[in-house]
Amino acid sequence: MADVRLKGVAKAFGDKQAVSGLDLAIADGEFVVLLGPTGAGKTTTLRLVAGLERPDTGSVHIAGRDVTRLEPSARDVAFVFQQYSLYPHLSVFDNLAFPLRSPARRMSEADIRRRVAEVARLVRIDHKLENRSTKLSGGEMQRVAIGRALVRKPSIFLMDEPLSSLDAKLRGELRLELKRIQRELGATVLYVTHDQIEAMTMADRIGILADGELVQIGTPRAIYTEPANLHVAARLGQPAINLLPRGLLPDADAPPGTATIGARTEHLAIDKAANGHADGVVDWIEHLGDQNHLHLIVGGRKLITLVDPDTPFGKGDKVTIHFRDPLFFDASGQRIGG
Repeated sequence: MADVRLKGVAKAFGDKQAVSGLDLAIADGEFVVLLGPTGAGKTTTLRLVAGLERPDTGSVHIAGRDVTRLEPSARDVAFVFQQYSLYPHLSVFDNLAFPLRSPARRMSEADIRRRVAEVARLVRIDHKLENRSTKLSGGEMQRVAIGRALVRKPSIFLMDEPLSSLDAKLRGELRLELKRIQRELGATVLYVTHDQIEAMTMADRIGILADGELVQIGTPRAIYTEPANLHVAARLGQPAINLLPRGLLPDADAPPGTATIGARTEHLAIDKAANGHADGVVDWIEHLGDQNHLHLIVGGRKLITLVDPDTPFGKGDKVTIHFRDPLFFDASGQRIGG
């Protein structure tokens, strides 16, 4: 495997700046996830690394080599797309073997069979090798697509929302499988998604993209607890962070310059109102099984937090709310004390 470095990379399509001044370093064997909404520049970044797009400015380096002007075939990368793109007329075995049968590789059939069998076991599809790809489930097809990338042993794996077309259960299963495979191989992975759960559970580091710029990069824990600004704070957390104007509730020693207070579940203490004092009222309770979302109305604004399913709140109950070390943001949206 190899490290990857983007230096001052920019790419525009007409008057749309897709990526702007991007500096990104991915260590050998690291799993980096780029997280952001549609149009943030995630897929363009992957395509720039793969060589499917050329940067307007800046450079791309793989394993210490400047590959900015090299064709995709010369970069030794493997791309896993959202759609499986399997050959429907071929068996699972032949789909996996296809990259190895390139004239440029000149592998013997015995070596191809050995490598396919090895990868098929790794992605747990070895019991389906003789099946046509059209006879597979969605999860099995995605395993084959991932296996087809693995079989080449590239320097880096580029993955463009490969799980987004699967149902929730399969996504959960394949998240674990992908991380297991990456750890076993020591693979370098650059993965893009808009799904915060994928980012939190798989990444060694998460990069938050907004309008083509890398706003912040760090471990999942650091991004969650120490967001650089309001945009980053809103990307992680379920339910989403509550962003409240200063003065809506007692300010919990808000520092000078605070305009917005960010409060996740762990930043709030909710109690039933007593002695006639109330900060808000329970609007409704969303039952999720092992936990509930408690929806409150506070000064005409909505506030959502998690509570245990046996917490004795009901619609219409008046509550008091206290901050516990929340996050503070200034008028420009930057975190104070960060």
